Amino acid sequence: MKLYHGSNCDFSTIDLLKSKGKRDFGRGFYLTTIQSQAKDWAGVLYDRYGGDGIFVYEYDLELKDGLNIKQFDGLSEEWLHFIRDNRIKDGIQHDFDIVRGVVANDRTNRTLGLFVEGIYTAKMALRKLRYNKLNDQISVHTGRALECLTLINKTAYETKHGN
Repeated sequence: MKLYHGSNCDFSTIDLLKSKGKRDFGRGFYLTTIQSQAKDWAGVLYDRYGGDGIFVYEYDLELKDGLNIKQFDGLSEEWLHFIRDNRIKDGIQHDFDIVRGVVANDRTNRTLGLFVEGIYTAKMALRKLRYNKLNDQISVHTGRALECLTLINKTAYETKHGN
């Protein structure tokens, strides 16, 4: 499976210890099947935090037997609660090697925030989210799962600041 990772950092080795906490699926290395989404993520990171530039890494994922994989098929109460638990608590709130599902993005963050705060019920949040175009995300959480990724290509894009 071809996957993309967008970053504001130029790196050669994936280091899970550098992953940020309180993410949708927990601390991990996040990828997508959509190259333009990865580039957008990289641009947002660069605009917010600066960094080395805007980079899109292309990987091949070849799954090995015995991996513990969680798949969310679209929006569900289980998906909402999973995101809530990982966004509230730091680190990883599960024992999966890989998690795959829809991505909560800037357009959906307000609704998810209201759900996490307890203002929206799960049913209310799902009703609001169903009209959003949701892309996918795959998160890798263990060294064993990282071994399934092979770097194919890295593309650096010109930044607005000319760096």
